[in-house]
Amino acid sequence: MPEGITAEALMSNIMETFSDSASKHKNLPFFQEEKSNSVTAQFNRLFGREKPVHHLLGGGKSADVLLWRNKKISASVLTAATVIWVLFEWLNYNFLTLISFVLIIGMLAQFVWRNASAILNRSPSKVPRLVLPEEVFVNAGKAIGYEVNCGLRFLQDVACGGNIKQFLVVVASLCAVAIIGSWCNFLTVLYIGFVAAHTLPVLYERYEDQVDGFVYNVLEKFQQNYRKLDSGVLSRIPRGKFRGKKVE
Repeated sequence: MPEGITAEALMSNIMETFSDSASKHKNLPFFQEEKSNSVTAQFNRLFGREKPVHHLLGGGKSADVLLWRNKKISASVLTAATVIWVLFEWLNYNFLTLISFVLIIGMLAQFVWRNASAILNRSPSKVPRLVLPEEVFVNAGKAIGYEVNCGLRFLQDVACGGNIKQFLVVVASLCAVAIIGSWCNFLTVLYIGFVAAHTLPVLYERYEDQVDGFVYNVLEKFQQNYRKLDSGVLSRIPRGKFRGKKVE
C-alpha cells in the first residue's frame, strides 16, 4: 500500500463516492424529480451505477418480465413457479407421478370428447393432434447451453484473471450457496432465487432513492464505528516498520 494511505482513508474515499451521489439527488428541486428515466439515469446510483435497472438486466423481454412491465405475463410466470413448488415441496409429488397424472387427465379428456358424439347421436368429432414443435426444444437447449457456457466462462475468467478481491467474492458466494443448499433442497433454493429475481429488481427500481439512502446511512455508521475501533484499539497495536526500496 502506498505511503500515507491508510484503511481509514480508503473508507473515506468510498464514502465520498456515495456522498457525491446522494448530494446530487438532494440538490434537485422537487419538480425535476418527475422527469424521464433517461435524465435520472445520468446520476450515479448504488455502487456507482449510471445505467437504468432495465439496461443492467439485459433489456428485452426478459428484463420486461423481471421488472413487471407486463403484469399479466410476470404474474403468470410467478404463479406457475409457485404452483410447481407447492406440488413438489408441500404436496410431495414425484415428477414421474405428476407427469403420469397429467397424461391420464389428457387421455380421459380426449376419450370423453371422442365418445360424447356417440352418446349424443351426433357425427363423431375429430380430436385435434397435440404436437410440440421441434424448435421449442432446440431453442431451449441452445438457451440452456449458452447460459451454462457463460457461467463457466465467467468462473474461469475469475480464476485466471488475477483479481484476488473478485476471486474471494465469488468463492465466498459459492460457499454461501453450498451452506444454503445444505439447509434446503435444490428445488427450494431454485424457487427462492426465482422469486427474488422477480421481486427485488422491481422493488429497487421503484424505491431506489430510499434504498440508496439507506445504504449510504449504513456505510456512514460503519465508518463511524470503524473510526472508534481504529482510535481505541487498532491505533494502539504496535506495528513494525517495513523498510523496502521506494518505487520512484
